[in-house]
Amino acid sequence: MVERQSASMSSDSEVILCLLPSVLALFLFLILIRRKQQQTRLHLPPGNMGWPFLGETLGYLKPYSATCTGQFMEQHISRYGKIYKSNLFGEPTIVSADAGLNRFILQNEGRLFECSYPRSIGGILGKWSMLVLVGDMHRDMRMISLNFLSHARLRTHLMREVEKHTLLVLGSWKENSVFSAQDEAKKFTFNLMAKHIMSLDPGKPETEQLKKLYVTFMKGVVSAPVNLPGTAYRKALQSRSTILKFIESKMEGRLKEGKENIDEDDLLGWVLKHSNLSKEQILDLILSLLFAGHETSSVAIALAIYFLPGCPNAIQQLREEHTEIAKAKKQAGETELNWDDYKKMEFTQCVISETLRLGNVVRFLHRKALKDVRYKGYDIPCGWKVLPVIAAVHLDPLLFDQPQHFNPWRWQNNNSGASSSSYTSMTSSNFMPFGGGPRLCAGSELAKLEMAVFIHHLVLNFHWDLEDDLDQPFAFPFVDFQNGLPITARRHQNQSHINPKI
Repeated sequence: MVERQSASMSSDSEVILCLLPSVLALFLFLILIRRKQQQTRLHLPPGNMGWPFLGETLGYLKPYSATCTGQFMEQHISRYGKIYKSNLFGEPTIVSADAGLNRFILQNEGRLFECSYPRSIGGILGKWSMLVLVGDMHRDMRMISLNFLSHARLRTHLMREVEKHTLLVLGSWKENSVFSAQDEAKKFTFNLMAKHIMSLDPGKPETEQLKKLYVTFMKGVVSAPVNLPGTAYRKALQSRSTILKFIESKMEGRLKEGKENIDEDDLLGWVLKHSNLSKEQILDLILSLLFAGHETSSVAIALAIYFLPGCPNAIQQLREEHTEIAKAKKQAGETELNWDDYKKMEFTQCVISETLRLGNVVRFLHRKALKDVRYKGYDIPCGWKVLPVIAAVHLDPLLFDQPQHFNPWRWQNNNSGASSSSYTSMTSSNFMPFGGGPRLCAGSELAKLEMAVFIHHLVLNFHWDLEDDLDQPFAFPFVDFQNGLPITARRHQNQSHINPKI
């Protein structure tokens, strides 16, 4: 009897195994039929949906030079145009390299489109991270950040802190030694944000330990979301847990003193005193701002260090601009930069804009259609993912002359040849390094201030050479230097106008 049952079960298993390929084939066939029916009802952009489930994701994320759009984008734009359909990150997707559609998407945030990052990003940054939040909760979190990064605070407290941390990093550079410019930029921005967010002092054991945890955390953010032992993603989740415990201990220590006695000099204190956020919300907010405020700014500074040696005239004009500022400070008997000095850095702002345009720290954004949308005769179905590719617009030869060429002077004249405020006009039209619409980066002004002050002291004090001609910024999709951008720095011989602290 037992043998008969065993034989029957074995026979059933064989039948199931034989039928399984047919069932899977039928399932895939039905998916393709449904997709075809949907495409016949709608006027979708041209494109290739790739393999079922996997789509074209691997090709889209293949690393490429950050100063171009990559082979995948180039081939697809050439074949299908600047608006095309694909299957990316497991979802049907409309990809846009069209400046007009990108503006339309960002300006209609919350009405026609909303933020829609892959679940793996939310899993590692937290469900209350500003990057993944939508609607009223995102608005409230963003307002907290904007209030703390107010214009008044930038002019006073943050201006001093940015210069202090710049001098701290540049003052540690040893003459004629080779070091990683990328690591130095990250040291600068991490120390600044750790001080700004939680009043952690640079060089202290707890700050250094947090920095190590954060390095592991960042490696996981940019890795494949595979939560298995030994993977970068699993290690990042473990680092996240430890970082959150560290932040929580800081919160509890302050709350013991009573809410009314909390010092609001840093973001943690300000949030504890002025918001009604839950503990979990505060933890995710602090973690995500540490990520956003540190990573993107450091990459932008490293990109400037990389681009400038290839444009000696730009370095010369920067030195002239900053020498004039330094001489005026000396004559006035002042040592610290102030907001008026910052506003005089006009060519520096051109260099910053060109660095962000050519380097494209943030290359594309994740959005989802909330309704059926028609644009330029194409249908964008409700529920489809939409990817506005900012880098493709910034590198479009129809919008920017010789787009692969580092040319800061392009920002001194707009496309019509008129002078001056082209920076503002380009920002509102084709130049969107900080996104746009209701989700415009809350830290955009701080990022530009960091870059300007760092460049000020860098060009006044140092010559530098790139030590690895092959090391260049790559998109992984986050922009990074594979070898850390090694440089050799030499101090200027004539330093009569230079800050003596360096």
